[in-house]
Parts: sequence; structure tokens; C-alpha cells
Amino acid sequence: MVVSAAVARNVVGIIGNVISFGLFFSPLPTFWKIIKKKDVEEFKPDPYLATVLNCAFWVFYGLPFVHPNSLLVVTINCVGLVFEFAYLTIFFIYATNKGRRKVLFWLLMEAIFFAVIVLVTMLALHGTHKRSLVVGVICDVFNVMMYASPLTIMAKVIKTKSVKYMPFWLSLANFLNGVCWTTYALIHPFDIYVLISNSIGACSGIVQLILYACYFRNKGEDISNTKPSDVRVVEV
Repeated sequence: MVVSAAVARNVVGIIGNVISFGLFFSPLPTFWKIIKKKDVEEFKPDPYLATVLNCAFWVFYGLPFVHPNSLLVVTINCVGLVFEFAYLTIFFIYATNKGRRKVLFWLLMEAIFFAVIVLVTMLALHGTHKRSLVVGVICDVFNVMMYASPLTIMAKVIKTKSVKYMPFWLSLANFLNGVCWTTYALIHPFDIYVLISNSIGACSGIVQLILYACYFRNKGEDISNTKPSDVRVVEV
């Protein structure tokens, strides 16, 4: 029996939702440590602040009056928003006053920026084609920035010849997530904006896996001259 494009797209999108859910879930151990210690220590809220804005724009992008036929894009990014706000709430509870001010300030800036884009899109742009173009480009910019964030980790792997700071399963999940959403974008109706950023994400994932294959034998101490005090664990 021939599977229709709509069914295939929905199946791939559901798989993408499951993988993306796993990625949103991955920082939970970090925040469980924060709860147990009642201290955020050196952890930074920046990745979670960035993800809030990224998810918010993808939710807006997937709405019928911006880009029709994108329900599965909306569902997973709504889930992402719930996770990220939960993480930021935990961070806010246990952060210093300076850390709390930082979270509130950037959330306010993001809310203002998001509101401006929504108003401009809805009032100045008419038709889903123009709205998809503007919001899709913004989504791609933020998504590419997020996919590019592991570059610093990859550079450390090459420098230290160690995969100590690049977990295999997270790299694999990033790769599968990029491939899945790239496939989703290629199935009718074609979605160029989902395709662009996620194809870059798939390529980034491939590079991470290649690096892991090259240096997987060294998962412990760096074999470079880097001193232990110079190394910081990067929480994803």
C-alpha cells in the first residue's frame, strides 16, 4: 500500500517530536543537582533564555495564519517552552540576586522583541507567504545560532583529543533531530525554513559524531598540556 505524503510527513514529524522532547529533557539532571544543592554554582541561564525565544518564534511560525500545516512544529515547541520556563524558574529560585535580575531583564527584553515582531507581522504583512518569510528567517537565525553552539565543544575536543566534554548520546540525538526535521521539511508541503536550519544541524551532528569516532578512546583526562583548573564542564 502506498503511503501518502501527508501520512509520511506526520509520522516523521511525530518521531521528530519524540527526539526533540529528549533534547529538551536532557538538562534535567543539571537542575536536579541545583535543587539538591540549593545553589546554581557556576551554571549559566543563557542557553535556556535563548531557547525560550527560539521556541516562542517557532510556535508563532507554526500557527495557521503564519505558516499553515505546521501543527507538529507548534506542539514540540510548546513543550519546549514549558521545559525552558521550568528550568528558568528553578534557576531563579536558587540564583543570587544578580542572577535573578539577569533572568528577569533578558526575559523582559525577549518579550518586548517577540511582541514587536508579532505586531509587525500581523499588522504590516498580509498573507501567509509574506508572514512565513519574515518569521521563518528569524526562526532560522536563532536555530542556526543554537546549532552552532557546540562549535566551542568541538574545538575543545580537537585541542585536547578527548571526548570528555562531548557526550556521545547527546551528539547522536542532535544528529537524528536534524535529520528527522530535514526529512519532514522535504516532504510535501515543502518547508524551506525548517529545512535550512535543521540541515545545518544535521551536518553539525555528523561532524560531532566523526570527532567522537576519532577520539572516543580518550574519555578521561585531557592528553594535552591543559591543566585541570583550566577545564570547565559545559552543561548542555
